[in-house]
Amino acid sequence: MADLDLVVIGAGSGGVAAARRAGAYGARVAICESRRVGGTCVLRGCVPKKLLVYASHVAEEVADAAGYGWSIPSSEFDWPTLIRNKNAELDRLNGIYEAMLRDASVRVLRGRGRVVDAHTVEVDGERLRAGRILVATGASPVMPPVPGAERAIHSDHALDLDALPERMAIVGGGYIAVEFAGIFARLGVAVTMIVRGPRLLRGFDGELAARLEEEMRRGGVDIRAGRRVAAIRERGGGALAVETDDGESLEAGVAFFATGRAPNTRGIGLE
Repeated sequence: MADLDLVVIGAGSGGVAAARRAGAYGARVAICESRRVGGTCVLRGCVPKKLLVYASHVAEEVADAAGYGWSIPSSEFDWPTLIRNKNAELDRLNGIYEAMLRDASVRVLRGRGRVVDAHTVEVDGERLRAGRILVATGASPVMPPVPGAERAIHSDHALDLDALPERMAIVGGGYIAVEFAGIFARLGVAVTMIVRGPRLLRGFDGELAARLEEEMRRGGVDIRAGRRVAAIRERGGGALAVETDDGESLEAGVAFFATGRAPNTRGIGLE
């Protein structure tokens, strides 16, 4: 007989919801997570990204204030303060998710779960037997096989930069690339987007995408469509050279790949 009714691998939005619901109905449930409880949306996506979006819009609001009768003699932005406050909010949300699992009598195991067989999960040497196993491991950013890609960052890293660079090259034209391009451009970074397709937001409404691209260019974002990154090389002084397939070399303090996500299923016994 199994010791548990359900073992969940992954404590993101889906895994936590499933574990809580099962626990609330009286099931014996355990959930394992190698990182903090909360998942991508709460800790590495929607919530922290939106906090950065809100911060980036303040500059526009300050610029518009005079038209509404406000006199604001000076304003100053401090990136480390924003990141510190963002992290405090994520700590608060992580605590809420932890409490929700405790209240549902769900056992939380810290570590990476691996499926041994149809009813067994191993977490750091401990084996759990369960009637059902739910894999809710989400996805992670993909870094393409480009020479020098290890010098670049992805969306998780972009939420915790130590300082804002003067120049940033963002590779990709999807909504994550577009959102971050808008954030950093509004915060004063010179942003260049390298997009392999003919336009931004492939798969979205064409008229909407064209209008958005027009507004982004007006806001200072340099969009290079129809190009691919060939290599990323180091330059002196900590700068990078982002080389494209048409022979151009763009200087940037940070190269940022926003080139999609892949399921987190490797290494958990499902290969």
